[in-house]
Amino acid sequence: MELLFLGTSAGVPSRARNVSALLLNLQHPTQPALWLFDCGEGTQHQLMKTAYHPGKVEKIFLTHLHGDHLFGLPGLICSRSMAGITQPLTIYGPKGIREFIETTLRLSGTWTDYPLSIVEISAGEVIDDGLRRVTAYPLEHPLECYGYRIEEHDKPGALDARALMEAGIPVGPLFQRLKAGETVTLEDGRVINGQDYLSPATPGKKLAIFGDTAPCPAARDLAQDVDLMVHETTLETAMEEKANSRGHSSTRQAAQLAREANAGRLVMTHISSRYDSVSSQKLVDECRAIFAQSILAEDFDVITV
Repeated sequence: MELLFLGTSAGVPSRARNVSALLLNLQHPTQPALWLFDCGEGTQHQLMKTAYHPGKVEKIFLTHLHGDHLFGLPGLICSRSMAGITQPLTIYGPKGIREFIETTLRLSGTWTDYPLSIVEISAGEVIDDGLRRVTAYPLEHPLECYGYRIEEHDKPGALDARALMEAGIPVGPLFQRLKAGETVTLEDGRVINGQDYLSPATPGKKLAIFGDTAPCPAARDLAQDVDLMVHETTLETAMEEKANSRGHSSTRQAAQLAREANAGRLVMTHISSRYDSVSSQKLVDECRAIFAQSILAEDFDVITV
């Protein structure tokens, strides 16, 4: 997995940061995919400054319907059609996202020349494409809001073909069944368990992408044991009460969650425009005092999971 941060500002864009958008590049030899999480105003302009084309995005996951996470969506949908893109696009988001998209397209006289699917989600499993599973967790915000946990399925261990041949098992269709961990019966009556000839499975990567949230009960489950956790740090610890009153988190609260959930790394984002490149260092220092593996995301940063 590779994360490309297209927007890291909270509420409004700043000179250095655009509003929320995050591109997830799922690198797989046979099923590569580009997924977008949130689509704030100007997201397609941000994409134009990268090596990625909006037409390659196949899924968009929206955490909630506040404008700084949503207002770039109509333009991106329209531009895909004008560019002649035919690849299907599926958009996932809370209740209301269908009305927003359909109303926007209708009032603007816009249509799509590609299959567009809109899925209104609730808490629980959103998709499982056979390679990875996406689960939505409810967060604490003035609007219905979710965080997404992306989990790759474990990769099966390698089959020890040499050991099988030494055991007198001929190369052929049986190897595929044994590779899948099945138990097979040979013509001579022997029963062979494929699990006995497989190396240990490789655990899949786990990623948590939070929407806007104050501390809430579901946050721990969302972030538990992930390799990387993307979480807002809208305001510094001294402004924690103000942050929470508006459905946001402080640096201290994000870092404590990362520590308690045993996350591998914390990536800080959704930064208030009150912080410039100098003053935002305070946010980093506050997080690292609690959770050392904290990183402040900047627009166009690329982070590998």
